[in-house]
Amino acid sequence: MKSDTRLFGEIDIEEEKLICFENGIIGFPDMKKFSLIYDSEGKRKQISWLQSMEDPEFALPVINPLAVKPDYEPMFSEESLAALGDIHENNAIVLTTITVPKELEKMSVNLKAPIVINGETRQAAQIIIEDDFPVKYFIYDLLKKKAGE
Repeated sequence: MKSDTRLFGEIDIEEEKLICFENGIIGFPDMKKFSLIYDSEGKRKQISWLQSMEDPEFALPVINPLAVKPDYEPMFSEESLAALGDIHENNAIVLTTITVPKELEKMSVNLKAPIVINGETRQAAQIIIEDDFPVKYFIYDLLKKKAGE
């Protein structure tokens, strides 16, 4: 499947590698098909992009939350994971969305609504968890420090 994108130009994604959100993502319920694009050559190897396959202008920066909060262990209800199929520790991919405002020092991740992907079925959902995690967990200083290491 070929798709033109604003950030990455034309991309070619195998149909079986598409990530499907049955209910879309928060704020964008009609966007259901995405591709996960990694920055394998750039400086920001920890940051990936969820590129909409339905809207070439829409791509969300995402990161493994353990890269910025090593003790992040959200609790998901069985009900919230049901649409993802047989999901377990070995096939679950958990990502958090990154917000990058004009003032980079206020860059944050949303630990309250992680994205969970079944790596085998490619079914995904953005799940609001009941745990006491913030919607805005500031990461600029942490990423800057890691970049210097």
